[in-house]
Amino acid sequence: MASVDIKTQAGKLAGTAELADTVFGLEPNISVMHQVVTAQLAARRAGTHSTKTRAEIRGGAAKPWRQKGTGRARAGSSNSPNWRGGGVAHGPRPRDYSQKTPKKMVKLALRSALSDRASDGNVIVVDSWSFDAPKTKDAIAALSAVGAEGKVLMVLGDGDANAWKSFRNLTNVHCLHVGELNTYDVLNNDVVVFTQDTLPTGAEAQPKTTASTDSGDSAAAVRSEDANADDVDEAGEEE
Repeated sequence: MASVDIKTQAGKLAGTAELADTVFGLEPNISVMHQVVTAQLAARRAGTHSTKTRAEIRGGAAKPWRQKGTGRARAGSSNSPNWRGGGVAHGPRPRDYSQKTPKKMVKLALRSALSDRASDGNVIVVDSWSFDAPKTKDAIAALSAVGAEGKVLMVLGDGDANAWKSFRNLTNVHCLHVGELNTYDVLNNDVVVFTQDTLPTGAEAQPKTTASTDSGDSAAAVRSEDANADDVDEAGEEE
């Protein structure tokens, strides 16, 4: 299991975090990432484009001129696509561009993208963001301190409102809630910055940090209590 240094907002070392192999240690599946990103971008399309067919054009019911004797070509309606102002043949119509993608493929694509960034050393973990007030100047200093260069994806949690407001004005930073983490945004940025609270862990992962063993033990105890409660419920149902 790979590990990464946890940095403070000032850039100092605050511990070590373990990166779960099930999330950050996979061999990137390029074909799955391509399919998921294509579906994600297709779902963004509004699909409201529309043209009128000859049946939807106003007017044109009368025959422009008689069939014979004028020397001109035969014409039955001014709504014909051959006419200026007439209907459009085989033009775009409103449609839904979204594609159905299996959940397993979406998860695999995201983990492949995170694994690719981790393999290049472009995953940064910060202990927490402690902005007293939203200030873009402090956000620039924080990025420089933690070593985030290029296009940066900032993965924030519910309690990072000041950090969100501080980073959102920077053109090279894209802020994203941890619940909205997706393949396209990971691949579209050079560096991914997590906090200890937003760092994803797999089902087989150990506690996030080496320093927070107490929280890991308490979480395990809660899971054990839940399992015992489930056993009691099943026994009651059998009786």
